Amino acid sequence: MKLVNYCIKGKEESRIGCVLDNYVLDVQNAYRQLLSSHEKKGIIANLEKYLPSDASHFFAIGSSAIERAYEAVQYNLEKEEGENRIPLDDVRLKTPIEKPSKIICVGKNYANHVEEMKGEMPEYPVIFAKYNNALIGPEDVIEKPAFTSELDYEVELAVVIGKKASKVLKDDALNYVAGYAIANDTTARDLQKRTPQWLQGKTLDRSTPIGPWIVTTEELKDPSNLSIRSFVNGEERQSANTNQLIFDVPFLIQFISRLITLYPGDIIMTGTPDGVGFAREPAQFLHDGDVVKVEIEAIGQMENKIRE
Repeated sequence: MKLVNYCIKGKEESRIGCVLDNYVLDVQNAYRQLLSSHEKKGIIANLEKYLPSDASHFFAIGSSAIERAYEAVQYNLEKEEGENRIPLDDVRLKTPIEKPSKIICVGKNYANHVEEMKGEMPEYPVIFAKYNNALIGPEDVIEKPAFTSELDYEVELAVVIGKKASKVLKDDALNYVAGYAIANDTTARDLQKRTPQWLQGKTLDRSTPIGPWIVTTEELKDPSNLSIRSFVNGEERQSANTNQLIFDVPFLIQFISRLITLYPGDIIMTGTPDGVGFAREPAQFLHDGDVVKVEIEAIGQMENKIRE
């Protein structure tokens, strides 16, 4: 499934949905329809407990909510039409999870990127935090503050956790994943580099698009061999494959879950490949009006404009 956080254009209420062809299926309403067909009135009366309409609450429940959503989608697909189907042109896609409890980012995780940044190969994953204030959707503008002149792009595979994970073993790690999305870890290099800690350059307000949806694991089972690319104003800047990750997704889940308990809806951003603007000669940073497109095989693509 391709799960989205959507709202009808012109309205503010956002709901969990599933993209199917050229429309969005309202997942909660579809589940209500399924329950009605089985006369399960007790569950319908407590529907928010089992399958919330709010995307953040939905993913915070985790795997069980996703399983119910899958049942609802399959039931709806058996019908030729339905009132819960909304044309994709009539909706706006928001960041899939607006308020995750944690956003954990990984730096220096592609060897060629470490080399272009003139760094040393890490012995352990380099991790840092990002906060909810930074998150925007796949159709939103990336806000460039006037106090940075070195705004950079970083396409990354984002991993969404599906169930509580503590001290997880690598061989079992993918069983704790809800799905995958694309992230652009837009970075103010001048702010990042002025102190040993990277945080101030990494979590600016409305700077980090994630989307366009979360592809769940029944559709994307293995994230280890996906092409990953970025473009600025149509020019390819980054091109790599997730098989080049120094620390792959299972290892990262094992490593992080030994330090920090992960909960459903938490996001891990796995690092960016080489080709960033900072490392080009001369450096090529983002400016007002630039358009950044990022894409990952088997997930899709998203495009965001820079606004100062």
